[in-house]
Amino acid sequence: MSHLQDDPGRLVAGRLAKMAWQSVLVVGVCSLVVGVLALAWPRATLIVLGVLFGIYLLVSGVLQIVAAFGTHVAAAIRVLAFISGALSILLGLLCFRGEMQSILLLGLWIGIGWLFRGVTQTIASVADRAMPARGWQIFMGIVTALAGIVLIVSPLASVALLVLLGGIWLIVLGVVEIITAFRIDHAAKQLAMSG
Repeated sequence: MSHLQDDPGRLVAGRLAKMAWQSVLVVGVCSLVVGVLALAWPRATLIVLGVLFGIYLLVSGVLQIVAAFGTHVAAAIRVLAFISGALSILLGLLCFRGEMQSILLLGLWIGIGWLFRGVTQTIASVADRAMPARGWQIFMGIVTALAGIVLIVSPLASVALLVLLGGIWLIVLGVVEIITAFRIDHAAKQLAMSG
């Protein structure tokens, strides 16, 4: 700890790393909770699910923006993460428009958000060789982008299928994000101990 107190830059970097892993953890827990709720209420109205997904997108977007400023990656990657977070916030706000509009466009909005997030996550993971859980990040980025494409191509072919796939996907995404958060925390602690 004395190393961190001697170097103000390392102290700031340590605080940002802590904030980044906590942001990823909160996004993971939110993903997991929304996924479980979607599977627990398969017959619930899409209005309720639209609100839940809208809240998820808002929280996820805010935390992605926070994480963009708390990571030590190239400026271009941080800009992509910021744009991804801003897009997530925008999509979340669009979920709160009229009831019918929310129901009809929910799949499309989620698909666009997942596509953009998947592309951003993949690019960031490929570009940063030191990223914790890099292989998982690349895998999840590709799968998230593909899931986004499927939702864009056929946003509401089956409402039940959308709820089922969305719930399962959010659970998987949440578990991976929680694991990644703890790996980021571990890497930050290793970095602090090595200095």
